[in-house]
Amino acid sequence: MVELDARATLQSLRATDAHSIASKIGRKFFVGGNWKCNGTVDEVKKIVNLLNGAADIPPKDKVDVVISPPFVFLSQVKSSLRPDLSVAAQNAWVQKGGAFTGEISAEMLVNLGIPWVILGHSERRLLLKESNEFVADKVAYALSQGIKVIACIGETLEQRESGQALKIIAEQAKAIAAKVSDWNNVVLAYEPVWAIGTGKVATPAQAQEVHADLRKWLKTNVSPKVAESARIIYGGSVSGANCVELAGQPDVDGFLVGGASLKPEFTDIIKAGLVKK
Repeated sequence: MVELDARATLQSLRATDAHSIASKIGRKFFVGGNWKCNGTVDEVKKIVNLLNGAADIPPKDKVDVVISPPFVFLSQVKSSLRPDLSVAAQNAWVQKGGAFTGEISAEMLVNLGIPWVILGHSERRLLLKESNEFVADKVAYALSQGIKVIACIGETLEQRESGQALKIIAEQAKAIAAKVSDWNNVVLAYEPVWAIGTGKVATPAQAQEVHADLRKWLKTNVSPKVAESARIIYGGSVSGANCVELAGQPDVDGFLVGGASLKPEFTDIIKAGLVKK
């Protein structure tokens, strides 16, 4: 790992460099639907039936779609969801299971046949005080068990307004990079915390700036190959109204969708990935 000042590295980035990278390699669009702590058995049936009946969802070779219900509904969703859509857990424990009441181990997810997990979500970082290092350890352990990871990073409103956004994002990325040697099964999700569940959305230009900065950071601190191939998705009040413009940005490779993933407009958000074609 090259030791560079994270802030100086990120602030030197240029979106034009990232645009050039994006033109060299086709990164498949990725849409994750994070249901968070929502749902009942009947509500889950309705959402799954909506997705199963949506004939215009792009095929899997064009857009990866991953649905992330609460743990108690994972088996229900996995057994009833159409086969071209995947399922993710919303969290996993940092090591092998044991005397850790309330936690879910990666081994349990493997046993259930769950291929993806969301780790480092801003709500867990802020509410449960998960540190950068703890998140990185969770990412590394899940990968070691064969589970693919949606790894979340992002800044708060206070951090953005104080000019620390790029520094914070670089620190979070650096912790993960220190523990990950194979990036093939990692999707990075940029979540501006100030835009999650607030109705506020980073402008397409703001989202592109951060995604381009992060990709250049990967190029400098990990490898050019990882920078070219890594999918960086946006999470922050994505909706049917703003998804197409956001998806059109060269370094936005998809979305991690919260509340809108529980609504019919989620299918429109999935279809936004076709603008890349």
